[in-house]
Amino acid sequence: MTERWALAPAEDGGVEIAALGPDGLPTGPVRREADLAEAVRTRPDVSRWVWRSTADVYPRLLATGVRVERCYDMEAAETLLLGHEGRLGEPRSAAAALARLRGGPVPPDPPQRSAEPGSQSSLFEPRPVHLPLADLLTVYADQQRRHETTAHPERMRLLTAAESAGMLVAAEMNQAGLPWSADVHRDVLHELLGERYTGGGEPRRLAELTEEVSAAFGRRVRPDLPADVVKAFAQAGIKVRSTRRWEIESIDHPAVKPLLEHKKLYRIWVAHGWSWLQDWVRDGRFRPEYLPGGTVTGRWVTNGGGALQIPKVIRRAVVADPGWRLVVADADQMEPRVLAAISRDPGLMEVAGRESDLYQSVSDRAFSGDRAQAKLAVLGAVYGQTSGDGLKNLALLRRRFPKAVAYVDDAARAGEEGRLVRTWLGRTCPPAVGAGDDSGEEAGIPQDDPVGTAVDQGWVPGYASSNARARGRFARNFVVQGSAADWALLVLAALRRTCSQLSAELVFFQHDEVIVHCPAEEADTVVAAIRDAAELAGRLTFGETPVRFPFTTAVVRCYADAK
Repeated sequence: MTERWALAPAEDGGVEIAALGPDGLPTGPVRREADLAEAVRTRPDVSRWVWRSTADVYPRLLATGVRVERCYDMEAAETLLLGHEGRLGEPRSAAAALARLRGGPVPPDPPQRSAEPGSQSSLFEPRPVHLPLADLLTVYADQQRRHETTAHPERMRLLTAAESAGMLVAAEMNQAGLPWSADVHRDVLHELLGERYTGGGEPRRLAELTEEVSAAFGRRVRPDLPADVVKAFAQAGIKVRSTRRWEIESIDHPAVKPLLEHKKLYRIWVAHGWSWLQDWVRDGRFRPEYLPGGTVTGRWVTNGGGALQIPKVIRRAVVADPGWRLVVADADQMEPRVLAAISRDPGLMEVAGRESDLYQSVSDRAFSGDRAQAKLAVLGAVYGQTSGDGLKNLALLRRRFPKAVAYVDDAARAGEEGRLVRTWLGRTCPPAVGAGDDSGEEAGIPQDDPVGTAVDQGWVPGYASSNARARGRFARNFVVQGSAADWALLVLAALRRTCSQLSAELVFFQHDEVIVHCPAEEADTVVAAIRDAAELAGRLTFGETPVRFPFTTAVVRCYADAK
């Protein structure tokens, strides 16, 4: 089987292609062919295609029924390499990489557009400039050289391959779509919200709750306007800073219960109501645009549709096709297991080598069987919750698992000092802008915002902290969460290979959960494939360790039944 071919689509629909040798150089002349899909279809022996951008090329191939086994995505590689070099945020396009090589002006990346509901169009508009294959191969050769100069070249090459595989998975998931019953969705909305009123106003149940809140305060109050609610509480002699659930749920006032109910239902109405259903569900499928590596940690995001925040009650609309099933798999206690693998702590690796409850095992060793305290201690070590009881728990954890705690402590110290911090495979968390200045406000993250917000968001590119402690807390989490994201990419790659031999299709992924849609008779095979993919990904990512990465799987007709 030929190892690599490179291709460069032309603006007229044609394509330049060339076979590559082990050195990444063409082994023969560059060929010009009239049709992109036909050029790939007639070369089934190619094991890896080298191209500028999967997001630009692969959807066009999939639309014609052409699937590829592996690819090398130059722009995904450029992002990883720039990060490793401490230059994350510089333009990542192939045109920009070429300009840097030639010393010319570097063009900015095209702005990312918002997804068109129900659209399968490219992620960027206008379309990027097409480069001749010779120019792309110049960029490719330079990237191969830069891989060799990284701290661990073999790991960085694996990370690039995994990121490229993730790009293929995302394109295939965008095409397949998540099975979605519009009828069930409408029934759920009617059950929760009542009838819709003409003119786009709030549905009946929200209107009723608005009246209940207003009656409780003795004046007209808009529950969807936080400033109005804060003012109403103040007039009732109750001082609140916000309308967040955690702040108001303990208040003794008759408005609290209907207010919280309104907040919950209003969020569903706005984020997954009738308008969302009309915009995003077509032909029984929900198709968001998945963006692999959408955050610094490597976690995915979606370009519209809110696929990664589907409320449990709305999951009732995610229903398998007749005769098919959804295999829903959740990684069990993924981040502490990853910490065991990257820290090489003997005690924690031994605990993480069991498929039983990791937190219970930790509690038996260090917390006198108190599982809740053990979980708080482990998560506190990862997320930087080291004050109060967290400090005491961390001290207990450090005595039992010193290498694990030292690993995240070292990462936090590097972050505080403005140094680069990397995942096990080499994905890099950049230093903050103005790393030596601790006096200003964090760019993009308000000072009074808990660090958990930035962690949950994965600290998207462009966010930078001038607060050393906040940087340290993020770096502490980054080495674990980012390494987990790298491992998950290899899980997807292995699972994709198995699914390609079946009728099964990957239809959903977030950082610790994957859904496969398959004929009922393939469900057991898919369950076994998920288990095997997790173990293979563990060996490939972290080497031979005793750490296991179990998944909890459920074979269901409806997504909501898996929880």
